Amino acid sequence: MGITPFEFKSRLILTELLGRKAATLPELTDGIKAVPLSSIYHHTHRFLQQHHFLSPEPPNDFAYWVTNMLNDEIAGEKLASIDVMQFGKLSDLRRRFIELLEDHLKNAEHSVSRRCPDGEEFHFMSSHIFVVPTNKVAANVQEFRDCLKTVSVHSIYFHMFEAKLRLEKGDNDFSIWLRSAGKEKEAEQISRLDPYTFTLEGLREKLLEIVSNGAS
Repeated sequence: MGITPFEFKSRLILTELLGRKAATLPELTDGIKAVPLSSIYHHTHRFLQQHHFLSPEPPNDFAYWVTNMLNDEIAGEKLASIDVMQFGKLSDLRRRFIELLEDHLKNAEHSVSRRCPDGEEFHFMSSHIFVVPTNKVAANVQEFRDCLKTVSVHSIYFHMFEAKLRLEKGDNDFSIWLRSAGKEKEAEQISRLDPYTFTLEGLREKLLEIVSNGAS
């Protein structure tokens, strides 16, 4: 039997305001505990989606708000230091934010009462993701490489980021398929990449470099 063709997909995003906001660090912590996991994903990946030509990408929304609206640089630095790449489940990522914030609040009394200016509250949002097919299908590694050259960065984002974390597949779609095609070395190289250190176009170039070596 041959390998199953790889179908490149993309996604459309509908952003929803959840009707919950925070003006203090304790309120932010309570919100992170209560909102759906889709909100955690939105606030840790929004910058990457919107500013995909920047590298490295700006910090997550929580770190940005705490640093710039609460003027709590220590807490902001702690939130920005969380390595999203380490997490395979959004529930574990949420738990890490909560642990860090609760620990900080215990040891920094000044952070408990610090309040943002009126009108600068943190508004929790969520992303509804609609997966859509593209016209790109690859039956072998050569075709996969050719498709990778022309698909949108939104498709690359979907297969590299959302498959692993939001869909909790444990790995990105490209590595999973390449293993099925007998390209274990290339699959492992892609699995070991830290995609958060690339722009999406830079990530495309790196993926093409790895896949081209395997296709030759």
